[in-house]
Amino acid sequence: MSRKQKIMLCRILTAGGLLILLHFIPAEGLLRFFLYLIPYGIIGWDILKKAGKGILRGQVLDENLLMAVATLGALVIGLTKTGDYTEAVAVMLFYQIGELFQSYAVGKSRRNIAALMDIRPDYANVELDGKPVRTDPDEVPVGSVLLLQPGEKVPIDGVVLEGRSSVDTSALTGESVPREVQPGDEIISGCINMSGVLRMRTTREFGDSTASRILDLVENASSRKSRSENFISRFARWYTPAVVIGACLLGLLPPLVSLALGRASEWAEWGYRALTFLVISCPCALVVSIPLSFFAGLGGAGRAGVLIKGSNYLEALSKAEAVVFDKTGTLTRGVFEVAGIHHSTLEDQRLLEIAAHAECASSHPIAVSIRRAWGKEIDRGRVTEIEEIGGNGILARVDGRRIAAGNERLMTQQGISFIPCHHTGTIVHLAVDGQYAGHIVIDDTLKPESAGAVTALRKAGVRRIVMLTGDRRAAAERVASQLGIEEIHSDLLPQDKVAKVEELLGQKSPKGVLVFVGDGINDAPVLTRADVGIAMGALGSDAAIEAADVVLMDDNPMQIAKAVRIARKCLAIVYENIVFAIGVKAVCLILGAAGVANMWLAIFADVGVMILAVLNAIRALFVSKL
Repeated sequence: MSRKQKIMLCRILTAGGLLILLHFIPAEGLLRFFLYLIPYGIIGWDILKKAGKGILRGQVLDENLLMAVATLGALVIGLTKTGDYTEAVAVMLFYQIGELFQSYAVGKSRRNIAALMDIRPDYANVELDGKPVRTDPDEVPVGSVLLLQPGEKVPIDGVVLEGRSSVDTSALTGESVPREVQPGDEIISGCINMSGVLRMRTTREFGDSTASRILDLVENASSRKSRSENFISRFARWYTPAVVIGACLLGLLPPLVSLALGRASEWAEWGYRALTFLVISCPCALVVSIPLSFFAGLGGAGRAGVLIKGSNYLEALSKAEAVVFDKTGTLTRGVFEVAGIHHSTLEDQRLLEIAAHAECASSHPIAVSIRRAWGKEIDRGRVTEIEEIGGNGILARVDGRRIAAGNERLMTQQGISFIPCHHTGTIVHLAVDGQYAGHIVIDDTLKPESAGAVTALRKAGVRRIVMLTGDRRAAAERVASQLGIEEIHSDLLPQDKVAKVEELLGQKSPKGVLVFVGDGINDAPVLTRADVGIAMGALGSDAAIEAADVVLMDDNPMQIAKAVRIARKCLAIVYENIVFAIGVKAVCLILGAAGVANMWLAIFADVGVMILAVLNAIRALFVSKL
């Protein structure tokens, strides 16, 4: 508990103890009234103060004024008629108990998000003249060399220069498995260096680093309100004046009508009913629990590595009807690998060796994948006369032999008879001294979680799953068949993807939501155009964090279904609280107006409903088993 909450707890216990004690003291008249003012003042002075400030600021009709009017009115009725002030003090006491409970619940939600966001570094060890100097991360320029000891947070995005270590990315991704890093690997701010000493060179300023961007994203998420939250705000603006007017009419009209008819007016009775009506009508349960539900949902999602930019996107995600996937980097790894070697006249390793040396000067992903498959250091001295044929392949001499490595067009240009490949993927044909030597199949491999992700989305209630890709139809169909996706659109340029998403948006139901999932690097236009854009594996990706509405902090597609389930759970809780709070209050208001409900029922209708609604809202924090 915070210091403020502890003080409030002491006030509640003191006022409660005095209220019980006064029940056994045989005081009457004004003495009894002033004795009851003591616990009332202890527990209610701040509510009276807030109500007075609200009147001075012109913000008259809020819950503080309702509680002040109702309890002061109950004191007056006790003084003039009943002589019992217990209800007046009890109403204020239980209201403060509800406020303390609400404060604790909100604090718990904030602490959960704070724990998630405990990624802001306190310092950076900048290496100057071979010695580490502790520096504010904001003051570290790009290109600085930092020293990371075990247990320290990575302060700024950069590249490892020396050392090997494990880094804990759980605060960013929600994954407990550490990631191994070595020289040449990128390392992002917010991670924790676990084992070895690392030297790294910064590639960004602190303000542009991953940790800063994520912190800014989460801090601003609450400013983007959902339709449900906006509805509650509008509802409260109209509801509160309406019930105040209703209470006034309830307290004035029946006595006036009775006077006009020559009957007893019973001002105290109808005044008591009006005050009971006011306490029942207090909209705390709605005003508190609905934003708290979304706040808890955003916090629970963040703890699971799903950063949602606002409760409006959380609400939209709950209505996901169609999910459109980009293929490369989303359902597949986005990393080309050698998938097979066919029709080789040489040993497979010898063919790879020749191809790797021929491609030694190329930075193309295909060349990189061949060199990675070879797995040994390239001897550049063995390679001469390298000539790159744009869009076709490479000509070179390896160990003095003329090598041609490329596609079918290159083989045709060189007058070499080749064997076509019927497998999907990128085919690199190889010829040695004008003789065909075989071909290498290079393909983008599926992520192991992709098939499960598609199944999980269907179980979560997503009715339509679509895959878009720039690959050829055969490659797209192979991936789709492995994943169980029936609708695919292939051979698409980036602008074609936008047009296709526009077409799909026109086909969804009026209340349905179309979600696009991309890798956040080259899919920014489509991410922006979809109802909800989700960026996959967005660690350190500027385009993802800027363009997407939801950022998954690792590249596991299973997180998409989890995000949908989190959103649906959160919205279910919101609707439960709305129906429960309005339903209970409506019944109690009718009973209060009819004189059936007393102030104790009013306390339940206000404080009890609020506590139950807040308890229900906190469930949105717990998403680990979704």
